[in-house]
Amino acid sequence: MTAERPILIIDDDLLLRETLVDQLSQDGEFAPSQAGSLAEADAALAAAGARFDALILDVTLPDGDGRDFCLRLRRDGLRIPIIMLTGSDEEADVVRGLDAGANDYVGKPFKLAVLLARLRAQLRLFETSEDAVFSIGPYIFRPSVKQLQDPARGRRIRLTEKESAILKFLYRAGTRTVAREVLLNEVWGYNASVTTHTLETHIYRLRQKIEPDPARSRLLLTESGGYRLDPTGVFAAAL
Repeated sequence: MTAERPILIIDDDLLLRETLVDQLSQDGEFAPSQAGSLAEADAALAAAGARFDALILDVTLPDGDGRDFCLRLRRDGLRIPIIMLTGSDEEADVVRGLDAGANDYVGKPFKLAVLLARLRAQLRLFETSEDAVFSIGPYIFRPSVKQLQDPARGRRIRLTEKESAILKFLYRAGTRTVAREVLLNEVWGYNASVTTHTLETHIYRLRQKIEPDPARSRLLLTESGGYRLDPTGVFAAAL
């Protein structure tokens, strides 16, 4: 079991959007949202608590060019994967999209399996790149260097490989509880010698590093059967 990946689909073709939302939702791998215009996309990206792991972006939209939108997002600092969709596969058209900052270009009509394969490939590349930056409570999480930054206090927190993997998986789960067995399998694999005690020890050490008061955890919470992140809790504790 893996956590659903939030994906924003931006296309003015309602039937295509709904088809993609339906198909991407089926296996629990993705949690797709949709926008029919650049204005709707801007609103979705700016919404409180909004988080997307990737964008699927059409070139031709009713209120602008998707390539110009992509370029603006890159200039604003957005680094997540962006896959462009277009009805034209002219070389100059593809080059312009890639120059705007798109990670990949898929021509219409396309096979869903091809789009999924490219989406997964870009997500894998992003998560191991220097550009991968996630916000967790008051921290900036950089998985590639196994580090949390605390800008308010001007400090950096070094993480072990397992601590980083735990945080990354819980982040992907949003605020949902992840069962101990699931977390064990995702971080350690199917290793018979690793028990829940091993996980609990790593959770304890991680809390010592990131919680203002480890005895009263506000960020990394223990729930019935597992753990979850609550980013708002740390802010409340720090006031």
